[in-house]
Amino acid sequence: SKVRVADNAVYAHQLAEPMGALLAELADGYSHVLAAATTTGKNVLPRVAALKDVSQLSEIVEVVDADTFKRPIYAGNAIATVQSADSLKVITVRSTGFDAVGEGNSAAIESVDTVVENRQSAFVKQELAQSDRPELA
Repeated sequence: SKVRVADNAVYAHQLAEPMGALLAELADGYSHVLAAATTTGKNVLPRVAALKDVSQLSEIVEVVDADTFKRPIYAGNAIATVQSADSLKVITVRSTGFDAVGEGNSAAIESVDTVVENRQSAFVKQELAQSDRPELA
């Protein structure tokens, strides 16, 4: 096991275009690319799947085998068993469907020097909404 780290300013704001291109490039030689079904995962992985010309499997909650997965459908009222024949599986994972990994495991850290030039989008700014009203939630 290893953790690959791409530490470059182009990836700082996790824009989908450079992140997707980087992951698509790094996916060669792997059988599965997974991300949590978060805003970032749902934004980046469809681009990876498109660049690799494979289908994406979304929000799986169970792994049956290397090619077969279970995912909720109909607003979670049913579970579909889906199978992919693609050589690369691009998958978002509903993290609540799996137990947390215990501590104490280790993996080698590998730096990734690949920088994907991004001409499609730019990070403009991030704002935090401030309010004098009390929080009701």
